[in-house]
Amino acid sequence: MADDLFKALADPTRRTILDELAEQSGQTLFEICSRLSMKHRLGISRQAVSQHLAVLETAGLVETRREGRCKFHDLNTAPLRQITERWPVPDPSGPEESPS
Repeated sequence: MADDLFKALADPTRRTILDELAEQSGQTLFEICSRLSMKHRLGISRQAVSQHLAVLETAGLVETRREGRCKFHDLNTAPLRQITERWPVPDPSGPEESPS
């Protein structure tokens, strides 16, 4: 699953989509496309955005839910913990090592 996560984060358009979902979760495909076009000036097709969302969903970074005919996309940051758990940052307040 970590490979899917890194693949999803590698693309700048997908990171922009995640930024938009962080700002306002629960958006439809139409809303995401509109924000990418108007706010970020990305000339990207609806189909391309849908494909990016599929990659993000495979990585677990986006979850979808249906309400009637609408499909909403929500940000899920839980998979990002895999990165921090794999390479933990040492506690800066811990004991200092003396040079040898």
